Formats: sequence, structure tokens, C-alpha cells
Amino acid sequence: MVHRRPVSAVVLVLPGGTDSSYERSSWRSPSALRMYPFTWSIAAVFRGRVAVRQVRYRVYGWNGGQASPMPYAWAALEESAARYPDVPIHVIGHSMGGRVAAHLAADARVHGLLALAPWWQYADWRHIHPGVRVVAMHGTADTRTYPHRTAKGIDELAAAGFDATFVPVPDGGHAMLDHIGWWQRAAVDFVRTAIGR
Repeated sequence: MVHRRPVSAVVLVLPGGTDSSYERSSWRSPSALRMYPFTWSIAAVFRGRVAVRQVRYRVYGWNGGQASPMPYAWAALEESAARYPDVPIHVIGHSMGGRVAAHLAADARVHGLLALAPWWQYADWRHIHPGVRVVAMHGTADTRTYPHRTAKGIDELAAAGFDATFVPVPDGGHAMLDHIGWWQRAAVDFVRTAIGR
């Protein structure tokens, strides 16, 4: 009989998008493709100890007050919590996905958040509930979203008593195509630390 190790953590991977668009999202979109290596590397390294799922939204944009990705992200959270009751959930989001992650982290079932070049235009970090471990990485050459704003958010969280860390990526751009190994290792290390806790 084969005994499988129990799942120690759930990880939801949240792709980016754009400010305003009703274009249907696709598994082949650049934002989705950008995150598959993170999803696959986590699955490969932890081999069943971590349940990892890349979330797909219906449309590509946030779309103001509609917050179009959120129903799909919330559904993924609920489904994961139902399938793995009492297992800590962690979220990894890039760009708009970092904004989605911050909103999901208002839920007490979320224990950790890794934000990669997050779109925190509206102080979205203030949605994160106390107790969440937050790591934010941002390329210093990013002109799509802003590293100084991410650093401000992390400073605010740390001042409020969060375990919050800002990691600047020297000369890094928004698409994370530079320093690829660094971005990937950070995600794996984030999950490894989550399991260790």
C-alpha cells in the first residue's frame, strides 16, 4: 500500500491582467503563461505535500468597482478550503494578481502572501488581515507598477506588526523575464517557509 504524505499547504497562483478589459482570459494569455513556471516548479519541488492551483479569471481586466477577477478567486479559495479543511492557504500573485491576493488575504484562512510586482495602486495591502506573512518582490526598473509603492505598503504592514518583507530586484522589469531564477527560487522558498511553519 502506498501512503501519501498529507497536504501541508494550499497555494493559489494568481496571474496578472490589466486595469480595464472585458476580453476573455485564456490559458494561453501572456499573464497566464508567465505564471505556469511558478505553478509547475512548486508542484515539482513539493510533490504532493503542497496542493497548488493556478486560478483562471473570466475576463482579463479588473474593471473598477466590478473587481472582475474576485468572484473566481474567491471560488478557488472556497473550493480549496472545502477540499483541504484546516490546511493553511497561501497566495502568490503577479501584478493584478498581487491585488487579487491582497483582497483574498482579508480572509483568515489565508496565512501567507507572496506579491510579485504587485499592482497595489489603491493601498490594497490594507485589506490583508493581521497574521498573514507577507513577502513582496519588485523590480527596481518596473515602470508598469511601482516598487516605491510596494515598499511603502510593506513598511506600513511592518509598522502594524505584520511579518512583512520587501525584496527589491535590481534592474528588474515588470514581466519578471530578468533574474528568472531569482523570482522562481523566491516562490519556492516562500512555500518552503510556509510548510516549515
